[in-house]
Amino acid sequence: MRPFLLLASRAEDVAADGEHDAVLRFAGLRADQLHRVRMEAGPLPAIALDDYSGVIVGGSPFDSSRPDGEKSDVQRRVERELAPLLDEIVDRDFPFLGACYGVGTLGLHEGAVVDETFGEEIGAVTIRLTDAGRADPLLADVPDEFEAYVGHKEAVTRLPPHAVLLASSDTCPVQMFRFRENLYATQFHPELDLDGILTRIGVYKEYGYFPPETAADVETRVRGRDVHVPHTILTTFVRRYARA
Repeated sequence: MRPFLLLASRAEDVAADGEHDAVLRFAGLRADQLHRVRMEAGPLPAIALDDYSGVIVGGSPFDSSRPDGEKSDVQRRVERELAPLLDEIVDRDFPFLGACYGVGTLGLHEGAVVDETFGEEIGAVTIRLTDAGRADPLLADVPDEFEAYVGHKEAVTRLPPHAVLLASSDTCPVQMFRFRENLYATQFHPELDLDGILTRIGVYKEYGYFPPETAADVETRVRGRDVHVPHTILTTFVRRYARA
C-alpha cells in the first residue's frame, strides 16, 4: 500500500506526536504507512502525490482568517508553501481529509467565508448529518447523530455553491463538507479521544481557546462525554482510498 501523507503544523512535540499517534491508531495504519511532514518545522519538501494514497491535514493553532499582518512568519510561510500543493490536490480531486485546520485551508482555497462567527469552546458537541452526509460513502458507518470533540476560534460562515454540506451542529452550522468527490474537511476532530483532548487542553491553555484559569473546568466538561464515533471516519478514509 502506498502510504498516506500527514501534513502537521503543531509546534509543541507532545501535541504533534499525540496527533500522529492518534491518526495511526484510529486509521489502522502502521508507522511506515503514514508519512508525517511537520510544516511548521521547516520548508515544505517536494511532494509527489502519486507516491501517496491520500493526504490528511491535522489541526493547528493557526487562524486562517486573520489578516496577513497579524500572522506569524511561520504561518505565512506554511500557507504560501501549501497553496500550490492544494491547487494540485483540488485539480486532481486527490483524496484529502482536513481535520479542523483543513476547514481553513481547503475551505478558503475553494472560496468559503471563514471568520470567528461560529467559534466553539473546547468540548464535545452533538454533530448531525445532513441528507447528503447520510448518503456520503465516507460516512457510511456513522450514525445520524454523534458526539465529537471541537475547539476552534474560527469556522466556515458560508460555503460556496459547489460545496456539499455533510454535517452541522447547533453551535456551528458547518461541521463537515466535501468538494468534488474526494476532498473532505471536518471542523471537529476525528482523531481525538479523551486522552488526546486532555493533552491539548494543557498544551493550549494560554492560546485563547478558554480563560487559562478555567482549564480544570474544561477538563471536567470533556470527561463527561462519550466520543468515539468520529474515529471511524479516519478508518473509512484509509479503507476507501488505500492504493497498491
